[in-house]
Amino acid sequence: MDHATVLLEHDRQLRRHARPDGPDARVERSGPVVRQVSSALGWNGVLWSGLDAAGADAAIAEQVAYFSEFGHEFEWKAYGHDEPADLGRRLLAAGFTAGPEETVMVAEAAALDLDGPDPDGVRVVRVTDAAGVEQVAEVHEKAFGTDASRLRHRMLAQLAATPDTVLAVLALAGDEPVSSARMELVPGTDFAGLWGGGTVEAWRGRGIYRCLVAHRARAALDHGYRYLQVDASDQSRPILRRLGFAPLTTTTPYVYTP
Repeated sequence: MDHATVLLEHDRQLRRHARPDGPDARVERSGPVVRQVSSALGWNGVLWSGLDAAGADAAIAEQVAYFSEFGHEFEWKAYGHDEPADLGRRLLAAGFTAGPEETVMVAEAAALDLDGPDPDGVRVVRVTDAAGVEQVAEVHEKAFGTDASRLRHRMLAQLAATPDTVLAVLALAGDEPVSSARMELVPGTDFAGLWGGGTVEAWRGRGIYRCLVAHRARAALDHGYRYLQVDASDQSRPILRRLGFAPLTTTTPYVYTP
């Protein structure tokens, strides 16, 4: 996998020419900025920017003013290779709050080792209805300790309007959901995104995360996607490396609350 080529295509396909991530969202291009505008429960933010030192502060102020008109919290998703080099410092100075840095990791789906049985006592099922979405939200809240209202809203909307763009899986121990994850299938691109992999505390360390990556990778291949992309935390990065993922860049969420 050629790092420079994949990074170029990642930026071109997923950021500069981004598509809305749900039926209630739209993507807009305003000068050197690509942003998504959605409902209050959707994701609002800046996906890509082509800024220089001379114009960066004005562009940041413009986005703050724009999203503040809606009263929406929004995120500037900044990447480690974005210009200017001090973009993060400028966002902080404009009133944004930085979240944890993550590593963008990518693998060619066909090159991954996807063999191996599911962990003992666990079966994996795909989510196809509202009951399954509720179980995904339940796992998310237990695993991450955060409210899953936005995730619930987004998945229900996708399953209703564009079911071919999302694939979610649950790991069940008997009838109890113990882990969940989803995959975003971006039409017209080479990339399938792996998101939201989380396991409740009592079931960690048993290979369930790896299992759900493998299930989604096989599905990505079946749908004709070449690359898998993950915004990896410190906890998931070592597992992904062992599976064959390589670091591409970093990403940091900068959040502005009006």
